[in-house]
Amino acid sequence: MNLNLFTCLAAIGCMVLASCYPVPDNPPAKTAAKTPDKTAAAEAQKLKDQEAARKRDKEKEEIAQKDNTSEKTDNTTERSTTEKTRGSTETKKDSYPVATRVPGKENCVLSPYNSKLIRTLNDDDTPIPSGSLVRDPSYPASEKKFFRVP
Repeated sequence: MNLNLFTCLAAIGCMVLASCYPVPDNPPAKTAAKTPDKTAAAEAQKLKDQEAARKRDKEKEEIAQKDNTSEKTDNTTERSTTEKTRGSTETKKDSYPVATRVPGKENCVLSPYNSKLIRTLNDDDTPIPSGSLVRDPSYPASEKKFFRVP
């Protein structure tokens, strides 16, 4: 009997509390579901595009280096090819500053932008060839600070 009485009182108490809950006159408008941040996706795409452009530039430089080192049998072809590659290489070299070698330290240069010491080694610890275009690691990739290795 006590259990039935307690259950009934609990049910009546819940109903009283539920009826006292204020109902708003105008329910709030539904907010749009959160969409993923478009700027983050755009930045990620921009970084991918920049990386692809760097790879293309690197491939072009490798092709140009191979063209310069390969020997031609025809003198006219050799002259025209050499003139074309020299002309395009000279314009590219002029547009980027050249770093300064550090005396006494092999594979180290001073950045032309902030004079910080930079190692000129690839990921596999092979030296970067002279004249190569290198990104300054002390700046973010978005600032596009490139220089040539002396």
